[in-house]
Amino acid sequence: MTPPPPPAGQRPGLVDAATELEEQWRRWTRRRSTPARDHLIVHYSPLVKFVAGRIGAGLPRSVDPADLVGYGVFGLIDAIERYEPGRGAKFETFAAPRIRGAIYDGLRALDWVPRSVRTRARRIEQAITELERRDGAEPSDADLAEHLGISEDELSVWLASVATTTVGPLDRAVAAGLEPEAGDRDGHRMPTAAVEEAELRSAMRRAIRDLPERERLVLGLYYDENLTLAEIGDVLGVTESRVSQIHTRSVLHLRSRLRAAELI
Repeated sequence: MTPPPPPAGQRPGLVDAATELEEQWRRWTRRRSTPARDHLIVHYSPLVKFVAGRIGAGLPRSVDPADLVGYGVFGLIDAIERYEPGRGAKFETFAAPRIRGAIYDGLRALDWVPRSVRTRARRIEQAITELERRDGAEPSDADLAEHLGISEDELSVWLASVATTTVGPLDRAVAAGLEPEAGDRDGHRMPTAAVEEAELRSAMRRAIRDLPERERLVLGLYYDENLTLAEIGDVLGVTESRVSQIHTRSVLHLRSRLRAAELI
């Protein structure tokens, strides 16, 4: 019997590829077939390159893009091993935070951020904490600059230099705060670690809700919608460098609140 033709507008090759992908998922989830897993790794490798490219866009040239992809592959493998197709979540949505997290962990191990930049980041965090306690409101750039004893232009330079230091475990928590379901399937973790991560994720969600609207929007578009900083700039009508500053400020703002709560 001749098989029915594909729906109008859909090429036979696409149907075959989709059917093959479903079959590989069945082989993996039912029999833990190693060839099936290898097929899935190859199929989803462009997702790793996409995530690595977004993260690498804001990093120094000394960081090898190939290293980022290599770290990300470990996250992809972890996602494949944990994913449960029957729960209905799209794999790409499930996998992206794990790929991103694996890359962040790899970068952290490199310890490539200069001490002077770390010092600036801590000073900005501390200034945000002190000004919020004093004024009970989110400090403006002018307030921060005055408190730090520098000009607003110099603050912009500081934020630009600190932008790369926001890559790390906190970014995983930011993503988790914007993706309520992330991590809920990881039931085999050690109970203590699971409780600590759940507490951090809960605190992060509360902290994100309390951020100024523009900072919340930038975080949501970057972590949840996977837009680049340039694309976010188009949405907001500002430059890419300004979006980078807003993103950096928001992450430092979250760090200051979590440090004050002794959660990091």
